Amino acid sequence: MEEKEKQSLPEISIEQLEEGVQHVNNPIIGLKPIEKRYLQSVKEYKQVNNSFYFTDGESTVEVMVLSDEIIRVRMAPQGTFLEDFSYAVPKLVNTATVFSFTETAEDYRVETNTVSCIIDKKHFLISFADNQQNIINEDLSAMHWEENVDFGGYYVYCTKKGHPGEGYFGLGDKPTTFNMRGRRFQNWNTDTYSFARDQDPLYRSIPFYIGLKDTTAYGIFFDNSYRTYFDFGQEDQDKTSFWAEGGELLYYYIHGPHMMDVVKRYHTLTGTHPMPPQWALGYQQCRWSYYPESKVKKLAQTFRDKKIPCDALYLDIDYMDGYRCFTWNKKYFPDPKKMVKELSDDGFKTVVIIDPGIKVDENYWVYKEGKDNKYFCRRSDDYFMEGHVWPGRCQFPDFTNPEVREWWGGLFKGLVDTGVAGIWNDMNEPAVFGSGTFPDDVRHQYDGHRGSHRKAHNVYGMQMVRATYDGLKKLYKNKRPLTITRAGYAGVQRYSSVWTGDNLASWDHLKLALLQCMRLSLSGVSFCGTDIGGFTGEPDGELFTRWIQLGVFTPFMRAHSAGDTREREPWSYGEELEAINRKFIELRYKLMPYIYSTFWEHHKYGFPILRPVVMLEQDKIENRAREEEFTFGDKILISPILHPGQTSKTVYLPEGKWYNYWTYESYEGGMEHTAHAALDSMPIFVKAGSVIPEWPVMQYVGEVDLEEIKFQVYHAPYEVNSFYYEDHGDTFAYEQEIYTEKKFVVKGDDHSLSIRQFSEGLYTPRYETYDLKLIGLPFLPTRVIIDGKEQQVELEFDALKRVRINANKNFKEIQVLS
Repeated sequence: MEEKEKQSLPEISIEQLEEGVQHVNNPIIGLKPIEKRYLQSVKEYKQVNNSFYFTDGESTVEVMVLSDEIIRVRMAPQGTFLEDFSYAVPKLVNTATVFSFTETAEDYRVETNTVSCIIDKKHFLISFADNQQNIINEDLSAMHWEENVDFGGYYVYCTKKGHPGEGYFGLGDKPTTFNMRGRRFQNWNTDTYSFARDQDPLYRSIPFYIGLKDTTAYGIFFDNSYRTYFDFGQEDQDKTSFWAEGGELLYYYIHGPHMMDVVKRYHTLTGTHPMPPQWALGYQQCRWSYYPESKVKKLAQTFRDKKIPCDALYLDIDYMDGYRCFTWNKKYFPDPKKMVKELSDDGFKTVVIIDPGIKVDENYWVYKEGKDNKYFCRRSDDYFMEGHVWPGRCQFPDFTNPEVREWWGGLFKGLVDTGVAGIWNDMNEPAVFGSGTFPDDVRHQYDGHRGSHRKAHNVYGMQMVRATYDGLKKLYKNKRPLTITRAGYAGVQRYSSVWTGDNLASWDHLKLALLQCMRLSLSGVSFCGTDIGGFTGEPDGELFTRWIQLGVFTPFMRAHSAGDTREREPWSYGEELEAINRKFIELRYKLMPYIYSTFWEHHKYGFPILRPVVMLEQDKIENRAREEEFTFGDKILISPILHPGQTSKTVYLPEGKWYNYWTYESYEGGMEHTAHAALDSMPIFVKAGSVIPEWPVMQYVGEVDLEEIKFQVYHAPYEVNSFYYEDHGDTFAYEQEIYTEKKFVVKGDDHSLSIRQFSEGLYTPRYETYDLKLIGLPFLPTRVIIDGKEQQVELEFDALKRVRINANKNFKEIQVLS
């Protein structure tokens, strides 16, 4: 059945499912009435190491203790578990050293120092409690399953209680309200050109959400690659359900109590982004398509002539010969190596697109190799899976086969030799013209755990970009590649950045861009962004400029547009808006060391890069509805302008003291303030006590050899820690501790400010001095003591009431006194 036909069929409610009401042609259940089978009373149990197995005589449930805060649950309807394999969780690491098991007349309890897993004997209900025995998450009904008469196997279901006021966040980049309560979603990677608000599903499947019960956060990661569903109280406000059209009912309960704890622990399962090349955090310009070569060169020259910083230019499918991957159209690009070299000499990296569809052409070397080695996907009748995409009739590699991934990674050698610096993976949902995607009966090797496309669909794009990343990493040797992917599954962050797909040039999509990026960051995919300006449609100058401003504070910053739209560059809307766009792109480069340091905190410690207000203050119920404020890292708060003609807005600042980034005016947090933001501004606030590193404005990363680093130091009447990170910027030497990680501890009062510095790592930058600018001092300083020695320096307030101090980069403590 085609995807379009499936989507047009009537939706079956949870109520109908619970009552066992099924009909012929039911898109969820199959063709025949099926009995719903629930777990019955527990009859016995056994323990094997850190796993506990409970059975009702037919079915078995495993409860595995992975850490003090993470417990895995999985159910085998007939008592036999599937092989323990996951693309999302490459290796289970057991860090739980102390846990206990107790039995009472009513239940069994598996307990760590932090969380209890309670199994009700009579009803086989599973609940989780904190170490104060407060129930945080609990089954409403026993886990259950139904036979899948079409394919064999089972549909598996879990239904939890939905508590009054409970909030739900995450689940990837669903284009909807930030709190998902009252909504239902499905995960099935889908090419959704010009998607609408609330449209579902989209390009990615991230089956992980965070629940917030009262003031305690927990996470549920439903690691199932089949088509999955989540209902957060839409059908019944007292129920939260998740289910899948196949595979195993396997989920991880991740305890908080803080949302930040949940996300960090989710990253211990699925990994974090590797450090990107630093240039990949610069501004990037894309269009479908920039060609021929003269057009690309003119684009590059215009950026440099207008002194608008830019690090990367993209080539879409028209750079290829007949849309054949790994080839060049010699009519448009007669000497690509020379062109890429000239762009590189002027500071531009070249990024090219690659799709999974390989043209059926006996004279095409990639097709010949794939065919001869049987690398392409086959259907159940053993014929190759074929479909039409950009090159015409195509076949598709099976990226779930490690041999195919190795082959695919090696195909990039020609592009790497040409000088290409990054690869953009597109159409990898996988998308097929007409049918939408592959038929269900396509078979996949699945790293030895064979299955149909029903099992492999949601991981196909992730495994494609995995092959890309691993291949590029080998070919670049010690240089970091940039990879971008449209489709993905949980854990895709180990291999790639993402963008949110083919959005629309509208003010509502600007709002959705903010929501989607915050949601992705909470869902483990921090290196994310949107098509600035909207991919389809025509933004006016105001909308494009406001989108540029938001883009400064998304980790992946790229403007992109469709070929049937007017050209869209920072200078496309006249000199006034060009100047504003330049100002904000320059701001991106000034803040580059802060952005890079924040990325390090994500990579090493698992912190999400974008943090919504509810994560900062989850104890305040009203914050669950706040959708316009977030912090980039933990020091800079942004509230973008999201409506036409808007020049001021109400901004909520969390508890503490904050400074207006532009004026240095101070504000008390824990309340709302009116922020003025003419078109050449936007509300940006800095947390008191922060140490914000800044670069001089560069036209591209690495253009200027740094002679010193500037730090903006914001006074606070309490102690605040800040991190600053440096390394080579483009190598993997950081994996051998060739980096410098510095921690600044700032503490002030009405008469003094102290700045202490701690350092670790083996990297030594060339510059020797810091230029420190002290902001918000409540006193006029007269003395400066650096490492115990008083310095003879002249201290004056500048026009912005900043005090400037120069110091050696290796200082231990600076004291500024009245």
